[in-house]
Amino acid sequence: MTEPRVTEPGAAASSDVPMARLLAMAYRLLVDGLHERLARRGWDGVRPAFGFVLLALAGGPATVKDLTAALGTSKQAVSQLVDDMVGSGYATRAVHPEDARARNVALTDQGHRLLGAVEEVYRELEDEWAQLIGAGRLDQVRADLQAVLRAAYGGELPSVRPVG
Repeated sequence: MTEPRVTEPGAAASSDVPMARLLAMAYRLLVDGLHERLARRGWDGVRPAFGFVLLALAGGPATVKDLTAALGTSKQAVSQLVDDMVGSGYATRAVHPEDARARNVALTDQGHRLLGAVEEVYRELEDEWAQLIGAGRLDQVRADLQAVLRAAYGGELPSVRPVG
């Protein structure tokens, strides 16, 4: 990954680049960095879309219907994604204990280890950003983004959904 050019603290920021584009570029930088580091640590074949399911299942099992709502995509897309994660050993499917027609999806031990690795890499990437712009500025960016999101979503942070 090439070293990014960073505006020095206190320097004027260019307003000719829309905020949405900057946020999209920053997101891409973080996701690309995540997957590069995961691959270097032996986590081969982890697709970016797996992250949305990992987050949705971090708190416990969910049905495909629940995942479809959380991810905001089609049942077919979620089912294929879950199939891929099951095939990779990151998730399991089981009959729902209260509804034989439904399937519960849960993270395996390997899936929980992957989630831990993802969180570790994100901490490392954020630490690198803090070294570039300062920990206080990074904390302020986080606080400002949370304030905007909470204002837009009734005081709560929304779930993370894939693009598209």
